[in-house]
Amino acid sequence: MKIILKGASAQITEKKSRFIASVKSVRTPEEADDFILRTKKQYWDARHNCSAMILGERGEFSRCSDDSEPAGSAGRPMLAVLSGEELTDVCVVVTRYFGGVLLGTGGLARAYSGAVQEALRACVTGERTDGFRLRVRAGYNDAGRIRYLLEQKHFPVTDISYADMVEIETLADAQSLASLKAAITEKTNGKAAFSAEESVRWAMTKDGPVLL
Repeated sequence: MKIILKGASAQITEKKSRFIASVKSVRTPEEADDFILRTKKQYWDARHNCSAMILGERGEFSRCSDDSEPAGSAGRPMLAVLSGEELTDVCVVVTRYFGGVLLGTGGLARAYSGAVQEALRACVTGERTDGFRLRVRAGYNDAGRIRYLLEQKHFPVTDISYADMVEIETLADAQSLASLKAAITEKTNGKAAFSAEESVRWAMTKDGPVLL
């Protein structure tokens, strides 16, 4: 699933009503509740501060609130946007400043979901992966072979250091770790050594992996 690496806010206007969506990465319901409370305090003069959250390894926990809007017109449409983007560990609050024109249940649903979509476009997201940080120690000739192998198999090189030997660091998900080590061993005729192996979590972005 994807997570929020950098939250954002965005605003849309629908028939003179302003909808301000604020998105944040959260890990627990308590963090989400704190974010909702702080957002309500920030926009204390608004008529509504509707919210939605999805949490858990596979997004198994979710909750939403219409905050006195008509039932099903705000929280559930907002939640549907988060779910459709396959996000987890995320909370969004949409603040509404009433513009004097009634939108109806359908209009409200479109406005609240539209505000969330606009804010998500401004966020930085990444696909979350659990796996291992692997450090490989090899001679200079074998280091070139290892880097080529990693590139061909789409494993990122996250660090590299040069001394009497070369140490290369990469990330591998749990399903790929054993086969990657076997491929490196074969490529170097058993001369490469695995100097460290550590459980880590990261998110892949367009600029590369970000450790969490």
